[in-house]
Amino acid sequence: MSDPVLRVRGLSRRFGGVQAVDDVDLEVARGERRAVLGPNGAGKSTFFNLVAGDVAPSDGTIELFGRDVTRMSVRRRVRLGLGRTYQSSRVLGGLSVEDILFLAVLGTQGGHFRPLPAGADARRRERARAVAERVGLGDRTAVDAGSLSHGEQRQLEIGLALAPDPQLLMLDEPAAGLSRAERQSLTRMLLGLDEAVTLILIEHDMDVALAVARRVTMLHQGALLLEGTPDEIRASRQVHEIYLGGARDG
Repeated sequence: MSDPVLRVRGLSRRFGGVQAVDDVDLEVARGERRAVLGPNGAGKSTFFNLVAGDVAPSDGTIELFGRDVTRMSVRRRVRLGLGRTYQSSRVLGGLSVEDILFLAVLGTQGGHFRPLPAGADARRRERARAVAERVGLGDRTAVDAGSLSHGEQRQLEIGLALAPDPQLLMLDEPAAGLSRAERQSLTRMLLGLDEAVTLILIEHDMDVALAVARRVTMLHQGALLLEGTPDEIRASRQVHEIYLGGARDG
């Protein structure tokens, strides 16, 4: 068997007196569909930030694609093959959907913006349009990104994460604020991702998470509580107590 795409050992992060992530061990296999669930304050987004390099761990190690990246910069992790979205929208207006995706492709390929396009830029534009189509924005490429609906902005954020053709895609609450129809569309999009892309998602919408994931990791108060299949998670008394028993935000 090949090395896991992601391996963390003893991963911890403290913020003052708060233990946001507490001694987590985790492995995600190549091509896997993994959901990371837990109530507010469980440490999910902090865990993502540690893996992506936005936050440095207090303890533990992180390996991506068989390489120790514990002290590696965000940019270098992206170039290794990591793509991610964030919990809050980071889409800026003033540029078209195609332009934003083009710049995402350009940046991760180490290119430079030119007033006069080169041959490589035409290929990057083609890549940008293909990504827009992939996330359901194929007919919106000329639209100013700032005028997109909330749901379309979430689609564009996924497109930005897909633009560099990542091996590992990490999505932080992609269904947040979406209508029922938009959540269904998102689910179909995620189910249609290339099997070569490993997917890890944080999601409060259990219907979306358990429809997409083949394996689920539950975090609670920063620690790994349990892992299992979607059916095992649905049947778990611990999970029902955490979500329905009034677990407090942290």
